[in-house]
Amino acid sequence: MFKNWWKILAVVLLFYTIIGGLLFEAPRLAILNETIRNLHFHVPMWFGMQILLTVSVVFSIRYLRKSSFNNDTWAVESANMAIVFGILGILTGMEWAKFTWGSPWSGDPKQNAAAIALLIYFAYLLLRNSFEDRQQKGRISAIYNIFAFATYIPLIYILPRLTDSLHPGNGGNPGFNAYDLDSRLRLVFYPAVVGWTLLGVWITTLRVRLRKVEESVAEQENEPSLLESL
Repeated sequence: MFKNWWKILAVVLLFYTIIGGLLFEAPRLAILNETIRNLHFHVPMWFGMQILLTVSVVFSIRYLRKSSFNNDTWAVESANMAIVFGILGILTGMEWAKFTWGSPWSGDPKQNAAAIALLIYFAYLLLRNSFEDRQQKGRISAIYNIFAFATYIPLIYILPRLTDSLHPGNGGNPGFNAYDLDSRLRLVFYPAVVGWTLLGVWITTLRVRLRKVEESVAEQENEPSLLESL
């Protein structure tokens, strides 16, 4: 049980996030009103995506240094979970935008950049599935993953700041910290980031274990029996 402490922490933090995010008192900000509660769900999804993409690219680099099944599996499964968080982030963002900006999709630079980033990683998955040889698949997809990550950073964090954007902290708009001085949001927001990220890591580890079991079963099926070897 002690080694699973972080899983217990993830469950506790997510329960706290759901209850606190929906029921705790929130600051009444102009235009945002009660939609500010989406901050505890929308933004942590992107934090989780960023962390998992970082894990993915680290294992891709490790795979290029040492071609092992474990490195490749962690790279692809971390990317898979990051994509799930990215989709959830876009969906929660569209719902938020509908109430605050008047339209689910307004062509905001950060919205467009997020969509492009997801398409880049969808292409990563398609690229992997286009190869049958494991070594070739692992090496080419690892190289692509490194360039995809290098593209993701300026897309999400640099380009939207160079032009007008409706997002807080971009295009001259103040960030939440600039006018949320009572810290009521922070009481839930920071645990939410940790909780959602731990959930993503948890699911990733389960997927990695599943792939290892499938690989072990496949190897056993391909091994010749004792009678066949005689």
